[in-house]
Amino acid sequence: MASNYLAKGLKRSALTVALGLCFAGGVQAQTNTAGAVVGRAASGDTITITNQATGFSRTITVDATGSYRFSQLPTGQYQVSRNGGSPRTVNVNVGSAANVDFTGGDATTLDAVTVIGSGAINPIDVSSVESTTILTAQQIAKIPVSRDTTSVALLAPGTVRGDSAFGNLASFGGSSVAENQYFFNGFNITNSFNNLNFAQVPFEAIAEQQTKTGGYGAEFGRSTGGVVNQISKRGTNEFKAGGNIFWSPSSLNATSKSLYLNDGTLSADRSNNTVGTELTSSIWASGALIQDRLFAYGLVQYTDLGESKTMSSTRGFSTVGTSTQPKWLLKMDWNINDSNIIELTALSDKRKFETDYFSTTYSDPVKPVNPQLNQYKGTAFDERGGDTYIAKYTGYLTDSFTLSVLAGTSESSRSNYSVTADGTVNSYTGTVGVPANGCPVIVDARPSVVNGQTAAIAGCALANFLGRPDAKDTRDQFRIDAEWQLGDHLLRGGVDIDNFKSVAGESYSGGVVWRYGRYTRTGYTGENEVVRKRVFQSGSTVAVDQRAFYLEDSWSITPHFIAYLGARWDTFDNKNGDGETFAKIKNQFAPRLGFSWDVNGDSSFKVYGNAGRYALPLTATVAVRGASKSLYSEQYYTYTGVDATTGAPTGLTLINNPANGRPIRYLNNEFGVGKNPQTIADQGLKPMYQDEFILGFQKELTSNLSLGARLIRRDLKAAIDDTCDYRPIIDWALANGFTDNGSGGFQEVADKTQNSDIAVYNPGFAFCHLYNPGRDVTFKMDINGDGTLEEVKLTADQLGPKAKRKYSAFEVFFEGSWDRAFLQGSYTYAKSIGNTEGGVKSDNGQSDTGTTQDFDYPELAEGAYGYLPNDRRHSFKLFGSYDITDTVTVGGNLIVQSGRPINCFGFHPVNSGYANSYFYCQGEQVPRGTAGRLPWTRKLDLNLAWTPAFADKKLTFKVDVFNVFNSQDAVNVNEYGEDQSGNWQPNVWKSVTGYQTPRSYRFMVQYSF
Repeated sequence: MASNYLAKGLKRSALTVALGLCFAGGVQAQTNTAGAVVGRAASGDTITITNQATGFSRTITVDATGSYRFSQLPTGQYQVSRNGGSPRTVNVNVGSAANVDFTGGDATTLDAVTVIGSGAINPIDVSSVESTTILTAQQIAKIPVSRDTTSVALLAPGTVRGDSAFGNLASFGGSSVAENQYFFNGFNITNSFNNLNFAQVPFEAIAEQQTKTGGYGAEFGRSTGGVVNQISKRGTNEFKAGGNIFWSPSSLNATSKSLYLNDGTLSADRSNNTVGTELTSSIWASGALIQDRLFAYGLVQYTDLGESKTMSSTRGFSTVGTSTQPKWLLKMDWNINDSNIIELTALSDKRKFETDYFSTTYSDPVKPVNPQLNQYKGTAFDERGGDTYIAKYTGYLTDSFTLSVLAGTSESSRSNYSVTADGTVNSYTGTVGVPANGCPVIVDARPSVVNGQTAAIAGCALANFLGRPDAKDTRDQFRIDAEWQLGDHLLRGGVDIDNFKSVAGESYSGGVVWRYGRYTRTGYTGENEVVRKRVFQSGSTVAVDQRAFYLEDSWSITPHFIAYLGARWDTFDNKNGDGETFAKIKNQFAPRLGFSWDVNGDSSFKVYGNAGRYALPLTATVAVRGASKSLYSEQYYTYTGVDATTGAPTGLTLINNPANGRPIRYLNNEFGVGKNPQTIADQGLKPMYQDEFILGFQKELTSNLSLGARLIRRDLKAAIDDTCDYRPIIDWALANGFTDNGSGGFQEVADKTQNSDIAVYNPGFAFCHLYNPGRDVTFKMDINGDGTLEEVKLTADQLGPKAKRKYSAFEVFFEGSWDRAFLQGSYTYAKSIGNTEGGVKSDNGQSDTGTTQDFDYPELAEGAYGYLPNDRRHSFKLFGSYDITDTVTVGGNLIVQSGRPINCFGFHPVNSGYANSYFYCQGEQVPRGTAGRLPWTRKLDLNLAWTPAFADKKLTFKVDVFNVFNSQDAVNVNEYGEDQSGNWQPNVWKSVTGYQTPRSYRFMVQYSF
């Protein structure tokens, strides 16, 4: 840490300089790609800043207030001097300001001080009102942590790991995992299809990761969770190169616990499950193509995940999965002159996955013991990721005015198809009305089969759903940011245009689901006589066009008190598969206020606070089915036989559907044709938004240690979801003069809302509608099919309860740095309570971001208010490293968290259209989160690194041990107290379905020069 280089006798003002030099908690009015150097000196002084590694240099004059500021500096190490005096060395990190004052005390003595920031952990940054954590590549390398974005983000206070159904993403401040934004070199890399993925930047190329957990300024938006901001490494005048290999052998992994029912009955023998041996190799080089002007950094990385085996995981099959991930990155920096810089970034994160499916045999014919791979059934092929290109210009147009312009584009695949063992290709073109090719899905629900009396029909489908081979997401982003130092005011503003497009769609495998069961039909009573056929398809190219303007003012009211005022205006335009707008929110206003008080005037004690409003747009996935073409139909047949390969029925004869007495029934009004975009959403739809309030302090305890605390309150003010309850609409229609005559009047529409077939499709009557739960609505719809859209006005009470989510937390955190060690830790006490998790639903793993089943019907919300899935009451985090010798270093990472709440889901005593999805069990309401909690989880990771002296510290060996004590506490349980037939299942409810990841090892060798 910087203070390690300071003599004990230096004045406090010099210590203030030192504290400002290490990486800092994010500062207001900083860009998401750069940092700044700020300070005070005598008016008229000239301050010069130089990056010796790149030759970049700027000189400015201190203004009349005695302040100076170098804005939007590329991250790195700089020399700062006054009037040509002795320079001081400072580190500039992303989103932070290094403070260098040339006032107070003996200025001559201060000029002679050289300070070197080690970048260990966050010192006090008196110019910040944000809650943020920055970790550099050097720090991350010293601690045992998985080399991925989420694992590093989870080191920050206030973050917890989300549900495994969504890939264990991070939840920030009680928000769902689908409410975060991710940036790389200033470009938005969030996959806005459902906000559950982001570009996987080659981790070796990341120089810094900034994790914003709250209080971020108006520059950032489209998030009600957190912001993760990454900066790449870059080239300098010094040529550097190297390579490394990370090896995680599966043979050393501990065995996962098997799963048992509550009475001890084995439900899943996982002793034969394996995680593949992971091998990642990287090579890189950087340097100057033109001395002091043009620089390059390039990296190539390749990962082979080996064979991962999961026994009896999907549709009764066992799977063996492999993945190859070739990635690359190129960063170019052109210092045209000291006033103009151009940066170019190109990266690829393509990942290919192959999953082989096998039938499974067991050594015990009754119990699922010792599962073994049997007959090969086929292979599923998936591709993710793609290419990203980013260009940025920064112009230091005057001493006080800086302008930056960024433009970028990306394309990322979501391709999916499969091939069965006989060579049949299972694929879907994405065109609604064109059947998907391949094996159909077979569901055998005959009572005799369920009771185990006969063998089930097998079929050859590998999965229930097929995606599209051509599925992909593209983003085009353009933004301008300007900064102007005007006396005591630092003014910033900009415009951010972000357009996202998705080619998406899915279908049942083979285009159809055949369900065998006992169906009571006139003239048919046996279970082997009637079969049901369901067809589902969706497919379209949808878009979300986003535009934002922001203004900020960081006002230095006094030299020691900063007031922050910010405002943001967001416009969200969601378009369906025909390019038509179905939901548009204009100029959503989001104010931000904050203050930072340097209590002692020497950066040793800061009190700060902020209040802000944050909005989240609808994701693109909402439009694929809800606002575009989709087909969902149902028919019944008698049959005479079964295809031995596919399991599909043969000898079919169509019979009338019992629901409507007709041959076909369309469910949810999905007829395979377009929907009227005016009828999809409430005419006064507001975005999902929440208000946040933070009050905190940070205090220097010694020159090596600081302690901080903050109180956080988040209150969800509006959510977006869909309602599918037709009862209030029927009541409105009957109350407003529409007839119930059954011949083109309202009864025809009523039939339609009850999923009955009608003679003519009415595109003006959507089955489900987007709205803000708890607000009055105006829906446009064609009530009687005459082509005229009526305005149906309903009160909030008619549709159900208001969406509620409140998060309250108290965080304590400390940061320390010594000659041979750094240490950071936090404790968070938090409560997350409400009736909606947010964008997704961990209760049932529903990833339909923005259209979960929470508010489809009011009955689903009964008992829903309580502690939410991301409610982890207590979280302890501690990580750091210690240099045992000059060549040997140890690191540790400890996370201890209390368990999440448990529910009991079952049938509603009156309306159970959603089967066992209600907060009821055995006819009694069981409010959310009152069925107990999962146990505490504890995970300790350790590492040991050796940099031998004989190799001049260019060679490093390291071993990481994750989950040293092999803790395998339960992280998921079965929360269904009743099965899908309404039967109470005490032996299944709360039985464990998932444990912590068992102990594993990772070895590394690296050589760099």
